[in-house]
Order: sequence, then structure tokens, then C-alpha cells
Amino acid sequence: MSPTHTAAAYTAGSLVAARGREWVVLPESVPDMLVLRPLGGSEDDIAAVFPSFEEVRPAEFAAPSPTDLGDQRAAGLLRTALRVGFRSGAGPFRSLASIAVEPRAYQLVPLLMALRQRTVRLLISDDVGIGKTVEAGLIAKELLAQGEATRLAVLCSPALAEQWQGELREKFGIDAELVLASTVSRLERALELGQSLFDKHPFTIISTDFIKSARHREDFVRHCPDLVIVDEAHACVSADDAGQATASSSSSNQLRYELLRRISADSERHLLLLTATPHSGKESAFRNLLGLVRPELATLDLEKPAGRARLAEHFVARKRADVREYLTKEDGLADNSLAERTAFPSDRWTKDEPYKLAPAYRALLDDAIAYAGDRVRAAGEQGKREARIAWWSVIALLRSMVSSPAAAAQTLKTRSKSAAARTAQEADALGAPVAADSADNDRLEGMDVAPGAAETEDAGARLLDLAERAEQLTGPAGDAKLKALTGHLKKLIADGYHPIVFCRYIPTAEYLEQQLEGKLGKRTRIAAVTGTLSPQQRLERIEQLAAESEDETGARVLIATDCLSEGVNLQHHFDAVVHYDLAWNPTRHDQREGRVDRYGQKRDQVRVITMYGEDNGIDGKVLEVLFKKHRQIKKDLGISVSVPDESASGVTDAVVEWLLLHGRQGSQQSLFDLGGPQQQSFDRIEREWNSAAEREKTSRSRYAQRAIHPEEVAREVAAVRAALGGAGEVRAFALEALRDLEALVRDPRDGSGDFTAQVGGTPAGLRDALAATLGGRLVEEDRQIPFRTTAAIGRGEAALVRTDPAIGALASYVLDSALDVNAAGPRPARRCGVVTTDAVATRTTLLLVRYRFHLTLPSRTGERQLVAEDARLLAYEGAPGRARWLDDTAATALLAARASSNTHEQLAHNQITRTLDGLPELSEHLREYGGRLAAELDASHRRVRKANEEIVRGLKVVPQEPADILGVYVYLPRQPAVPASTVPGAEV
Repeated sequence: MSPTHTAAAYTAGSLVAARGREWVVLPESVPDMLVLRPLGGSEDDIAAVFPSFEEVRPAEFAAPSPTDLGDQRAAGLLRTALRVGFRSGAGPFRSLASIAVEPRAYQLVPLLMALRQRTVRLLISDDVGIGKTVEAGLIAKELLAQGEATRLAVLCSPALAEQWQGELREKFGIDAELVLASTVSRLERALELGQSLFDKHPFTIISTDFIKSARHREDFVRHCPDLVIVDEAHACVSADDAGQATASSSSSNQLRYELLRRISADSERHLLLLTATPHSGKESAFRNLLGLVRPELATLDLEKPAGRARLAEHFVARKRADVREYLTKEDGLADNSLAERTAFPSDRWTKDEPYKLAPAYRALLDDAIAYAGDRVRAAGEQGKREARIAWWSVIALLRSMVSSPAAAAQTLKTRSKSAAARTAQEADALGAPVAADSADNDRLEGMDVAPGAAETEDAGARLLDLAERAEQLTGPAGDAKLKALTGHLKKLIADGYHPIVFCRYIPTAEYLEQQLEGKLGKRTRIAAVTGTLSPQQRLERIEQLAAESEDETGARVLIATDCLSEGVNLQHHFDAVVHYDLAWNPTRHDQREGRVDRYGQKRDQVRVITMYGEDNGIDGKVLEVLFKKHRQIKKDLGISVSVPDESASGVTDAVVEWLLLHGRQGSQQSLFDLGGPQQQSFDRIEREWNSAAEREKTSRSRYAQRAIHPEEVAREVAAVRAALGGAGEVRAFALEALRDLEALVRDPRDGSGDFTAQVGGTPAGLRDALAATLGGRLVEEDRQIPFRTTAAIGRGEAALVRTDPAIGALASYVLDSALDVNAAGPRPARRCGVVTTDAVATRTTLLLVRYRFHLTLPSRTGERQLVAEDARLLAYEGAPGRARWLDDTAATALLAARASSNTHEQLAHNQITRTLDGLPELSEHLREYGGRLAAELDASHRRVRKANEEIVRGLKVVPQEPADILGVYVYLPRQPAVPASTVPGAEV
């Protein structure tokens, strides 16, 4: 068949008919080949058509049929179904239509900063729990959507790699490959000769410590992607002003810094550095961090406004008070949907809870202290090195003693075995006192001696005796700390909380899991997660615990070591923290609490309980000197300030020194009134910490992002939500559409927003689509499908977000069935309707119009041609020829109008026929509206990129004509009842 047009005859965005359907022409088309996307279809449905071999002709979207009338809900369902299908918005944020998270206004600030740079270089240093991962993901997705980046690598710790993988996949649709020590062999076996795995896999998540090694670093640097995200970037710099590692910096830091220095040397590479602690009181390290962003930033004079203004283009560091300012400005935009009730908790309830040792445990600790004193004195006679080893060995021993009988027993047994070792190698293997996920042996790094290696045979027998006594104290009778914990957990559970109990030692975590089982109520589920599990196994155990507790509609308690204290997101399943073991460093407690007190936590108040022994001679002074001071600084500044490393060790030294000198003869009161060298040490610590706090306060006031104002961001958020809708709209659509399609829906209305649906009774086309996304057996056996508002979605579940495949399948079916008047089965949405309602005083018509735009966007590699869609509601009063047009707010309000009475069938047919016949008279207004909309979009693109004229040069937004009229809905005012006396022949 001879074609009537060639490919060159069609412009990007125009509508054509081919293969029995309508398509939109995409910019990738060439003179002899058209690249087409089905009208209303997704990027997955794109096809290539050759006009020389297939018939292609211009097409216009058909008007609705007057015989296909729907009820008053048809317009809302059709509009949402249409908007859910959008994947490329016409606004300045190309990616927001294709992500499964609704960013809050403050989270768009780094994205706005990025769009105003030709090559994106940012240091994102927002406070813990604000959402740096979301902010980085938004930038990455936008750069990929605009074609400014083609490949992505995330550098992070191996423990966080799988979490990054899940976040990118679930929230941003980026499927990244893990490159870890445990996966690299498998990945390399699949490579072709001479191929780099960083070329084969465009999106990767890489262990920083793995890739920094000489063997892998060179390959990565040669094939490094054009977009790199570095998590916990502060751990990659520890250097002097010349950029050379200091004696105090570890070899790992040197290797990480060298890796990042080489990556950042390519000035065309996009680079995002993430850290909650960019400064930490060390000016040289901060300068080197800035130098990775851009070399010239390292030498800026930050005392001068010009220097700070230059830095503000690349650095954002906000505390929660700053974020609440954005949330306040955004309040007027919220749609009161479940997903927008809160960004993070507004309150953190904290309480210090003391406990006293049982008499037998007190006696055991006194004897252990006496042994420790003897141990330190004996080692001191052998030299300074031996004394220091013994000192830190004793500290580790005492910390395990106040943790739990289980940790004490294992530590003591291990020490007694190392005393009997025949060689240094045996002692080294046995010497680790107990498996602690935050190592006890940090202070012994580089000494090549294990903590127990210098024990004598005599000491071994003494330690073994102490271990046997510790074992006899397990359970609430001998362990008052365990008994106190049980009471705290019962109270939290009674108040509806799901707590995490953090402890330092693996034996303590396992001991608590065993002891608490069955003690917290029949429906309470308990699980322990420690470093003995791989990162993936940890997440699986947490998900299993959550699922089991939900099935039983009961509480859940997670017991964890500090393997979960950094980076892991636990806010969806837990909302309280109990510090069972003091970490002796307030920053560690902040990290623990940050697992639940963070962005996405739905509870307004999280609870934190810190347990401490008021009579063990250790916890009290640590709490007084470190934790209360830390809290006061945080209260004054609104942010955490880490205790200087040297100061933290000074506290430890002073407390343990006092304990060993005074032993059981001392008292807690005398510890709080030390005097002498110990008190001088505490005074020095306070001075150093105050100085660090002042530096941090100055740093925050200098570097907090002020260039982009809340009102400016809120305007862009409003535009995005107007085009795409909110999370509440998706939930309402899914509920209504599933019910109309004869699914069995159960909505518990328990405040969670979740519901379930059985789809066995729905049309076959929908069942097939859902089976492809959720699993065939689930649909075939007509099981309940959970639809959840939470971001943590398991297998066979659907998320109530517009990008979830199940929601997409539902929207596609609703839209396709509305467009096909011959579709079999129920059709929830119709393209036209007539409603009699009290919501209008005169005849009013609502139009659902789809506009298509051809966008020309400038980029580093030249102009890019794109096609985008937008759906708009337009309404007018009166007849088409004399239309009085309403504003956008009034048009949208008609979606909520409800029928006040039935409309006679013939009247409805006459009204819709007259309206459809008059559509040509509206074409000029629709064209003008499209022009105004294009001008608004053009202005929005320029406004977002306003800082750099080069970035907006050549930008153009052109509407494609004619616009598609998808729906026509006529609203008639209810006629007043006619009095009987006015009706001829009526009785009076």
C-alpha cells in the first residue's frame, strides 16, 4: 500500500494513525523512519514504523460519543487514569512523573541548585534523617531523564549497598548492580574480553572500601560514569591543608581520598558528596572536602560575603529548624493525604532510666574491677606499650561486664583461654574479648597484639571463675538490668510503640532475644539482628519480623547491635529506641535514634529511653559528662556536635582510672566530685567541646542555604502537584476503580490508608495485566492483594503511588476501556456525562483536555528534542458560542460535584449532543489556552535555571495543535419544584 506521507512530513509531538491506533511522533524520528509512542502509552510501548512499507496518515483525536454517558464520577476517574500514565512531564522537572516518592519542598532545594549548574557539583550536608538519599536520587533521576548523564555510580559502605539499591529501584526506577567483594567474581565472569564491568552495567552501587584497592581502582577511574554519588563523604578525607594525610589519618582514609581526588579531577563529571558531618571541627578536612567539589572552593575566604556566596552555589547544610521553615511555607499546598501528614517527627521524647545491680552482680563486678586493677599495675611494670594494651583490654572487659551476664561470661572465658595459648598467633585468634559490632579493639589498631595475649596462667583461672559466676546470674532474678528493660518495653508496647533495643555486644543481643521471648505478650514478636548476618539477611529478618507482627496485629521488638546504627532506614516499622548499653559516645546514640527519627516516620513523637547503671561506677559519669552536655549543645544549636575524639578517650581514661584506683571503696557520689587530675581532665573536655560547638554554630550560620527561598520552591511544588496530582488522589482512584471493576475490596479505615483487593471477578484484561506485575498465582487463586501507603513493599503487594506497576496497569485499563466504547465488561470511566447538581446555578460544561508539547532543552552536548503531555480541566458557563470561562480552581472544584437528582435520559442525550456539536466553537479558546500554558512552562523552565543564561539559551516550548478533548461533562442546575396550584387541572 502506498503511503500518503513520508516520515519527514511529521513533526515531533504530532498525532498519526498507524497499525489501527493513534500514536505520538517522537523527536528520535528520522526522514525514513518514525519513532512512535501510543497515545496515552508509556515508554515501554514505543515502536518504529517505516512509512515506505506501512500506511501512516495524520490523525485527529475523535470526539466522545453522545451515546456513551457516564455518571458524575467519570471525569475524576478518567483524569487520574490519564495523569498516572504520564511519565514525562512538560514542566522543568522531567523526572517527577516517573518516581515513586512525593518530595517535599525542602528536598527540591538541592535539585534546583543542580539545575543551575552546567556540571553538577554539590556537597549535600543536611542533618541526619532529613532525606539526603531522596535529595541525591532526585538529582540523579533528573540528570538521567534530561540526558545530562548516561551512567551512575554510588560509592558507599558495603553495609548500605543493598539499601541504596532498594531505594534507587523502588523510589526512582533505577535498577543498579551491586559491585562488592562478594559479587565482583560473578560479574567479571559475565564480561566479554577486554570489557569493563562499569561499561557493561550503566548503573552501579559500589563498596568504597572494595573499589579503593589498587587492583580495582584503576579500572574504575578509567571507566568511571559521568555521574557519581559518594555517601558518607566525610569518611573519605582526613588531611592537612596540603592534601596529604596526617599521622592520625588511617591508611583507609588515604586510599579513599586518593580515589575521590582522581574521580573529581574530571571537571565534566557530575559529583554529589553526601555527609551529615561536613565540618566536625577540622578545618583542613573540610577544605579538602570542598576541594573535591571544585578545587577553587578549598581556598575561598569564607570570612567575606563573596566567598560564602560562591560556596552557597555548591553547598547545602540544613538543620531541622531550617526544614520546618520550608514545611511551614508548604502547608498551604498539602492535600491532607496520608503521605503528607509529616516529613519527620515533630517531637522526640527522651528519658534516662536508672537501674541498680543485684547484690551478686555487684560482687562480681567488684571482683572484676579488682582483677583489672591488678592487671594494669602488672602490665605497667613491663613498659608503656604493654601498659597501654592492658589499659584498653581492661576497658573492653569492664564494658562487657556492665552489658549483660552473657557478654561478661563470653568475654571472661575468651580471656581465660588466651591466657593458656601456646603461641602469639593462638592468643591473637582467641584474644578478641567478644564479638562487638562496634569494635572494642579500635584503640589497639596497629599494635599487632590481641587484648588477651598477655594474660598469665594464674589470671586464666581467676577469669574462668568469674565467667562461671556470670553464667549463674542470667535471667531477671540475677540481672536487674534485664528486669528493668522488660518493664520499659511493656510500657512502650502498651502505648502502641514498636521499639528497637540497641546493645553493644552480640552475646547481649542473643541473650535478650532468648530472655524476652514470651515475656511481652502473646502477640508480640521479637527478633535479634547482629553482625553475624549479612546486610541482606539483616533486612530480610527485619521484614519478616514486621510481616509476622502485622499478621498477628501485634507489637514487634527488634534487638540490634550497632551494625544497624548507621544508614539503615527503619522508620517504617519502628518508632522508639531503647539504649540498653551506653555507647560512651553521644554521636553513636544519635545514629541509633536516627534510624527511626527521620524522614518518612509517620508517628509525630518518637520515644527514646537511655538505660544506665546508677551504681556500677561507670555509666553515671559517662552520662553526666558526655550525654547531658551533648544534649544541651543540641538543644542550643538545633544540631548534634560530636565530642572531640581526644576528649571522648579522656573521659574513658578518667572514669576507668578512678574506678581502678577506688574500686568498691568508692561511691557514685565521690565519682561526681572527683577533684585532682580527673576533674582537670573533665574541665579540659568541656572547654574543647564548647569550642567545637562554637565553630559548628559559626559554620552553620555561614553555610546554611539561603540563596533559594521557601516561597520560590513552594511555587514549583504547586506546579508539579497541579500537573501530576497527589498521593491521596491515587488512593481514592484505586479504591473507586477497583470497586467499579467488581473487585472485592476491604478497606479497614484504621488510619493506615492500606486496603486489600481480590480481583478474581474483574475483567480478564485487568487480571492479565495485574498478573504480570504481581504474580500469576496471586491473581489466579484470587488471593487478597495488599495495597499499601508505605514505601516498604513486599512481593505480591502494590504501593499506592502513581509509578507502581499495579497502579499503572489499573490506570491503563480504565483509560483504554473509556476510549473503547465497544470494550466488554464494566467501564468505570466514560468520556462524557450529564449531571444534575446543586453545585452549579447555571448550565456549566467541564472539559478534560490533553495538551502535547514539543520541548527544546539546551544541554552540555547540544539541544535535546522532547515530547511531553499535560492534562488540564477547563470549564465554561452557558452555550459554546457564548462561553463564559471559569478559572482553573472553579473547574477543578466541579470534580467534587455530586448529583442531587436523576437526569432524564432524553434530556441528557439532548444536552450532550448540543454540547458536542458546539465543540468547534471552542477551538480558538483551546488554542489560546495552550499558548498560555506553553508560555507558563517556558517561564518555569527559565525560572528554575535562572542563574545561568547559558543553560536556558535555545529553550523553547511549543504546543502541538489541535489539543485532544478526552472528556466532556455537562452540569445542570436542579430545577425548582413546580407548586401544585400552578399545574393545570390540579386540585386546590
